[in-house]
Amino acid sequence: MAIGRLGRGLVSPLLAVNFVVYLIILGLAGWSLDKYINGEQNHPHLGGNTSTSFLLMFALISGVIGVCSVMAGFMHLRAWRSDSLAAASSLAIISASVTALAIGLVCKEIILGGHRGKRLQTLEAFVIISLLSQLLYLGLLLGGVFRYYTNIFMK
Repeated sequence: MAIGRLGRGLVSPLLAVNFVVYLIILGLAGWSLDKYINGEQNHPHLGGNTSTSFLLMFALISGVIGVCSVMAGFMHLRAWRSDSLAAASSLAIISASVTALAIGLVCKEIILGGHRGKRLQTLEAFVIISLLSQLLYLGLLLGGVFRYYTNIFMK
């Protein structure tokens, strides 16, 4: 029983951190995409290159799916049952996958170079941070999945 409580105690602050990080990603990507659509690519805080539009779209998608993953995580934290664990972990896998795609576009953006504004660099950093924290959260959830099935088959 103490192992379950330890995992529950670690998931709670990590969900809060993920929620804040994904909200920041949504804010930065939304602002940047608005400026980019308005044709203000030369804005001092935006800049960018040919991969910027794709990065902004995937960062927005990643942010939305990440917030949904956090909400499912909060529901699992409240219920703490096997069915809510399955829903939370499947959504966390999808969120980590889409965030990994956004990481690929961040790498392409950095490789292409050019002028990248401060907000775009901040968005890139937060996408990287979100993948790391999402993978940590996913590891905690999958540890719970394996622990659950190990307990079932060992009885």
